[in-house]
Amino acid sequence: MEENQKQSNSGLKAIILILALLLLGSLGYMYKLTSDSKAVEKVLMSEKDSVLKDLHAANDSLSAAIASNTSMSEELIVERDRVQKLMADVEKSKGDAASMSKYKTEAIKLRSSVDNLMKQVTQLKKQNERLTVERDSTAVVLTDARRANDTLTAHNDNLAKTVEKGSRLTILNLQTSAVKQRSSGKQVATDKASRADVLKISFMIAENLIAKSGDKAYYVQVIDSKNNVLGEKKTEAFGEKSLTYSFIATVKYENKTVKVEKDLSVADIQGGSYFVNIFDKDVLVSKTSFTLR
Repeated sequence: MEENQKQSNSGLKAIILILALLLLGSLGYMYKLTSDSKAVEKVLMSEKDSVLKDLHAANDSLSAAIASNTSMSEELIVERDRVQKLMADVEKSKGDAASMSKYKTEAIKLRSSVDNLMKQVTQLKKQNERLTVERDSTAVVLTDARRANDTLTAHNDNLAKTVEKGSRLTILNLQTSAVKQRSSGKQVATDKASRADVLKISFMIAENLIAKSGDKAYYVQVIDSKNNVLGEKKTEAFGEKSLTYSFIATVKYENKTVKVEKDLSVADIQGGSYFVNIFDKDVLVSKTSFTLR
């Protein structure tokens, strides 16, 4: 009976040892899970801080550009509102993986859009500075011409060339996209030719202080992959040259940057490359291309 008691005690000790080992294993596994969770949380919070840092930088850049009173202030304000809304959404988020992936993607797209706008602002400022210098140079030429009657003709010729060059309008940011027009009037972007029934075309005419103001007409030509001109397909003659165009975009120009937006209705178009050309009479002033599946 004493031997049975010993065997019973040995069995009990073995069970206690096994349970202790299982408990230690469970504690170790729980510790690892907790450590992994904290590591993931740390990475996600770091990503959240990085996204917010980029958005704050974009917001500061846009605010500085708006404060400089550029002719693009309205577009800059709209973009800043988008940045600030995304900042608020990110700050309110719990920092989970799904949310951070979504916000990172949105922040990258928004940052790209902001960078493009800032490039346009810089370009417009440089153009205005150059035109101001050219205008001042023209004034100097005129003064010299008055003082030097023997070189009046030469100075007038130089002046005419300078004014002509400086008064040319610059076309910026030519963009085209295809959309599906729903019966409700809502337009949905698409890259499939079979779904597209409207091509949206937009471009900007840059500010030019010495150009002649008034109505400006630009001939827009859209060509498909088979070299067919879409739209009205009308032909205009310019001396010995002729141009077949899709439509005419007319805008009232008042020496400030203005955005031109037009819709071109299409039907049964095929997939492939499309080319968009903007003409000032018979002179090509801007071009782009896009592809539909």
